[in-house]
Parts: sequence; structure tokens; C-alpha cells
Amino acid sequence: MTSTLVDLVGCLREIGDLKRVHVAGRPGSIADHAFLRAWSALAGGADPTSVADAECAAAVAGARLAGLDAGVLRDAGLHDDEARAVRARAIAEVGAALPDDTRHRLVDAPNPVEDLAHAPAFAAVLVDQPRAGATAPGRPRLIVEPPEDHGEHCWAVAVYGALLAEQHGADRGEAFLLGLAHHLHNVAMPDAGFAGEILLGDHLEPVLERLTERELATLPTALADRLRPLLAARSDADTPLGRAFHAADVLDRVLQVHHHARAAAFTAKDALVDLELVHVSPVSAYHDAVLTEAGLLP
Repeated sequence: MTSTLVDLVGCLREIGDLKRVHVAGRPGSIADHAFLRAWSALAGGADPTSVADAECAAAVAGARLAGLDAGVLRDAGLHDDEARAVRARAIAEVGAALPDDTRHRLVDAPNPVEDLAHAPAFAAVLVDQPRAGATAPGRPRLIVEPPEDHGEHCWAVAVYGALLAEQHGADRGEAFLLGLAHHLHNVAMPDAGFAGEILLGDHLEPVLERLTERELATLPTALADRLRPLLAARSDADTPLGRAFHAADVLDRVLQVHHHARAAAFTAKDALVDLELVHVSPVSAYHDAVLTEAGLLP
């Protein structure tokens, strides 16, 4: 099956919503946790393609299962094969528009290793570093609440890039790495957005390079050496990697704006009618009667 971007937008939008899903006892969003987890695996020496496959599978399944991951399901009494079957159903449902070989690969992928011990210090800072949102030179900043953080954005670009990579002829492991690392400069540089960066003028590129190199130097040498040439793709859309990365980056930025627009326009009817908040159950007739008496049905 050949998938177009129009076909894939629904899947990517659901994945991106993991920026806004939280689990008790775990700081940050599910996206933040996955960002830290991926960096920990990579810094610990894991193969980037294997990490990409595991995290993409978790992201696609998580779009529907949220925090019901393999660990939770096993703790609830499911055997490993039963937990994997649940994940496979979620991947089939959310990833229906993905190419068949991509979807099959995600079903077969391992679960991410839940170990944050090797996560580099900069990953935690990026999770704490808010993004500027939409800015334009000479104009006031558009403030939206709550802002996403750089960990969430980089995670989404990494996952989107890996899912789109093969359609662009790029390596999915490299696309995932580039997505995770493309805002390393924002560890030390609070995000002033496009408007603020323009004011730096000729200083901008040297500042970005120095700050990026500062963080690369904290990584294991092999991983830093793997990343340096990939980061060059941030400035081109002519190579397969550059196209996959920029497609992922612009899709995430615009889908984030669409999220805020949807949230601002949300109505009770959307929840009650379209999403069936009061869904069919043995007591749904009573629920409807209560809401009718209270005047709360649309």
C-alpha cells in the first residue's frame, strides 16, 4: 500500500497528542518520557534503528492505548504474548494508513527498554525548556497555553521522521537520531522563536553551532560522531534525510498549532455526540435521563 501525507496526517496527529497525555507518578508527558528513554538507550550504546523501531511502535500504539504499555499490562496479569496482541491491535487501528511493511515492522518491534539511567543531562533540560510557539519579526508573540517543550517536539519529529524516512529514501535510524538532536542548542538557549533569532543577525549561526557542539561533547564519542554529519541535514531539503526531517519538522509544528485551534473551538457537543462521552452501556438510559432532567444534553 502506498500512503500519501493526506492519508498519514490522522495517524501523526494522534501520535502528537501524546505530548498532552500524562501518567501518574511520572513527571512530564508520555512524549517527554519517551524522549528521555530514547536518549538513554542511545547513550547506552543501543543501535539507532532498533531504538527508532521500538519507539515508533510505542508511539503508534500509545496514540490509542496512552499509558497502557507492556509493563502496565503485564502488571495487570497479561502474559507477554497477550500484551503484544493488545499492542498489535492498537498499531493496526492507529497505523492503518501506514505502508504495510512499516506496520508489520512495528508489530514485530521490541518494546522500549524502560531505563533512564543513561539519559544525558541535556535531555532533561530540553524537557524543561518551553518552545516559543508562533513568532514573526516585528510582531508580538502569540501565546498559547500550555506551551509544548523541546523534548516533546524533538520526540515527535524523530518519530514522524522515522515513519516517513523510507518514503523519502532515507535511513529511518538516521532520521530518528536527527529528530531527537536537532534542538541541542536550546539546552543553553531559551527559545525566542523566529522573531528573536532574526535579531541575532550574523551571530545566529555561530551561536547555534557552538551551543550544539557543547552538548555533543557530553555524549559518547561514537554517538557524537554519528550525529555531527546528520545535523547538516537541518539546512537542506535536497537529500533524502533532509526531506524526511523537514517533512517531519514542519508537520509537527503545524499540527501543534492545529491542536491549539481545535482546543479553543471545543464544545460539549463534540464530547457528548461525536466522541460519545456517555457511551452505550447497561446504564446509559439512566445516564441520559439524568442529563435530560439536568438540561445538560445538547
